[in-house]
Amino acid sequence: MRLATVLDRNTPHPVVLLKDGTRVDYRLALEALHIHPPPPDSTWPFPELNELVARHGEFEHWVAGVRPHDETLQTAPLLSPVPRPRTFRDFYAFEQHVKTARARRKLEMIPQWYEIPVFYFSNPNSLLGPDAEVFAPRDSAELDYELELGVVIGKAGRDIPEEKAWEHVAGFTIINDFSARDLQRKEMGVGLGPAKGKDFATGVGPHLVTLDEVQDRISADGKIDLQMSARVNGKELSRGNANSMYYTWPRLIAQASRDAELFEGDLIGSGTVGTGCILELGPENTGGWLKPGHVVELEIERLGVLKHRIVERPKP
Repeated sequence: MRLATVLDRNTPHPVVLLKDGTRVDYRLALEALHIHPPPPDSTWPFPELNELVARHGEFEHWVAGVRPHDETLQTAPLLSPVPRPRTFRDFYAFEQHVKTARARRKLEMIPQWYEIPVFYFSNPNSLLGPDAEVFAPRDSAELDYELELGVVIGKAGRDIPEEKAWEHVAGFTIINDFSARDLQRKEMGVGLGPAKGKDFATGVGPHLVTLDEVQDRISADGKIDLQMSARVNGKELSRGNANSMYYTWPRLIAQASRDAELFEGDLIGSGTVGTGCILELGPENTGGWLKPGHVVELEIERLGVLKHRIVERPKP
């Protein structure tokens, strides 16, 4: 099942996407199947998702018979599938990216990286949906894209064991962790961060694709086989596969929930796939950093294409 959140009458509105792209009101679908959701929660647009997925056949039968259609939902702009999660954790789980990016800065690999998966918290209030305009933050001239796979938590939990981690996953989405490399370099030179080099914009979407849609690509060891690529102005710069993650998703979820509560709608990023950013490839090999007028497209197999246009920073 594919889900999205649209901006309808200045309000985030959850929808189910049919195969032909038609958008169906999510709560209307719950009502039609007599699934009674809890009161609306601004951080989790898709209550009772597991039951709706389990009754997908009934949903399709209802849709075929009724064909519910709200014209305003069809043309409303897409937001991030979960517009404002409580938390957004971004991991650093692809060895190729870590080694190559560090080598470009003449740094050795960190031995501790192989001991535990690490992450940083980014800004849940700066998530952008597909087709949004993005600009570099103030005093930055090195805007970069980062190609990542994202997981959305669908069941709250604390100290989640690896063997139960998939029970807590609602589905997958694409993440573009936009980065201001010059700001990030200064911050992390101090020993903290990233902060202002990251928290200005993160692209997420275009949809939330539920776990059952990719279940056949998940291996017994917890890795997922999905091709990933990135294009700038139509030219492919990055290509990799999600199965090259050093750590598995169950391991990441267990680490994220260690002594901490994960909530429905929380977003977890994989970190950048190998070759998945300009920093790693080298600006001299890609035509330079992102500039106004550039169009960035991230594509992950079965998840779609997440596109953004780079524009000038608005004048104050």
